[in-house]
Amino acid sequence: MIILAVFRSRTHSLDYAERLRGYGVEASTLPTPKEARIGCGLCVAFDERSFVRARAILKTGRYSSFKGFYKKEFIGGRLSITPYAW
Repeated sequence: MIILAVFRSRTHSLDYAERLRGYGVEASTLPTPKEARIGCGLCVAFDERSFVRARAILKTGRYSSFKGFYKKEFIGGRLSITPYAW
């Protein structure tokens, strides 16, 4: 499953993705899906298996624009974006 970190700031999205990669987490930026109904247009995607590390890295930064983690999955062939409970 893919986890999306959603921010209201493009700068924070890009910075967070870079920090994740610096700590060995495969991450990419992509347009925030409209289904999330939030954000700046960019979010950071990474595999759920890296969530614990990604959450710890988020806590070390000053990301005041962070809005939450969401899971991205396809259910019945349709894209589903829902809050990721952590």
